[in-house]
Amino acid sequence: MSTKNIRIPIEIVMNILETAYDDQDHHSIASLYINCALVCKDWSVISQKLLFRNVSLRSQTAYIAFQAAVDRSTQRGRMLGDAVQEMQVTLDHNQPYRLSQRSFARAVTFCPNLIHLGVALYGKPDDGEDLVGEPAVDRLKRSAPSFEERTLDILRTGPHIASLQFSNWSDNSSSLSQLLDIWPSLKSLRISGTAPQLPSTSLEPFACALEELRMNFQVSPSVDFMKWLLHNSQETLRTLELERDPTPELLEYLLHEHGPTLESLALPTCGGHEGVASILQCGALRELRVESAWAAPALFSALPDSVQHIAFGIDMDTALQPILRTIKKSDALSVVTAHIWHGGENHPQLNALKIACAPQGIDLRFTRDIREFRAINRGVLDSCARECGCDA
Repeated sequence: MSTKNIRIPIEIVMNILETAYDDQDHHSIASLYINCALVCKDWSVISQKLLFRNVSLRSQTAYIAFQAAVDRSTQRGRMLGDAVQEMQVTLDHNQPYRLSQRSFARAVTFCPNLIHLGVALYGKPDDGEDLVGEPAVDRLKRSAPSFEERTLDILRTGPHIASLQFSNWSDNSSSLSQLLDIWPSLKSLRISGTAPQLPSTSLEPFACALEELRMNFQVSPSVDFMKWLLHNSQETLRTLELERDPTPELLEYLLHEHGPTLESLALPTCGGHEGVASILQCGALRELRVESAWAAPALFSALPDSVQHIAFGIDMDTALQPILRTIKKSDALSVVTAHIWHGGENHPQLNALKIACAPQGIDLRFTRDIREFRAINRGVLDSCARECGCDA
C-alpha cells in the first residue's frame, strides 16, 4: 500500500508563521523559525524572511556575518536585506571587538525597507574604573566620541526610517542631535540615558513632526531643548510617555503646548494639583497611564469622555472610588489595567473594581511587574481602533 505525502499549501504556512511572529518577544520565537527553515525550501524562504525582520548587531563579528547574509549582489541577499524592518545596534566603546561606527552605518544602508532603528551607545571608562555592577548614574559619565562625519554621510544614503530609539550611556550629549539631523522622516522617537543638550543656539529647530515621544532620563532635559525638538510637532504629537518624573516646568510646558493634541499620556506619578491641572488640558485624551499607586482624586474624575483606556497602580491605600465612578459613567472605556504594588492584592475595593468592569464588557487586566505593565499598555489604542473599525 503506497502512501502519498500531503503538501500543506504555502499560503497556510505563511499565515501560521506570520501569526506566530511577536514584535515584543522576537528572541523567543527565533528558534521556531530556525527549525521551520530546515523543513523544505519553501518553508526556508518564509522563515528566513521572518527571522531577518528584526536584526540585532552587537559586535563586529555579528556585522560581518550580517553583511555576508544580505549581500545585494545575490538574489537571496537582496531578499533578506529587503526583509529587515527593525534593527538594534550596540556601540560599546568598552568592548575590544565592538561594532564600529561605519559598520553600523553600512548595515543600515543594506536594509532599504528599514522602519525602526534602535541604537545603544556605551562610553569607555577611564583606566581602572570599569567596575562590575557599576550604578547607572556612573555609566553616564563614561566618554564616547561623537559620530564621525563620514558615518553620518553613509547614514544619509540609507533608508528614511520612521522610528528611532536612542539609549545613551555615555557623557556625550550631542550624539542624539547628530542622528536626528539625518532623518526628517521620523514619526516616533524614544530616548533615554544622558539628557541631550542643544548643540548650538543657532541650530535650526528639529524638522520632524513627531507623533510619538517616549523619554526616560534621570535628569530632565531642559525646556529649551524640548522646544527645539518639538517645534514642528505642535499639531501632530499624539503619544507622550515619561518613565521618570520630569521637572514641574517641563511637564507644564509639554502639556500646555501639546496637551490639546495628545491622545495617549503615560506618567510615573501625578499627585500635585499643578500636574492635574496640566493634564486636564488634554481634551482629546483616549488613554491615561499613571504608574504610581497614588494619584489626586480629581485626576480620574475629570477625564474626557473620549478615554478608552486607563492604567494605574494599586496599593493598600489607593483611592479607588474616583476610578470606580469613572468606569460606571463611561461609555467609551474598554480597557482598564492595574499594577498591583505591595499590599494592593488586599485592597478592600478590589472586588468592586472587578464588578464595575464586568457588566460593561471592560477588559480588566492585572500585573505585578512594572516592566510588563509598561509593555502590555503600549498598543492598546491600536487594538481598540481595530475592534471598532476606525483609524488609530
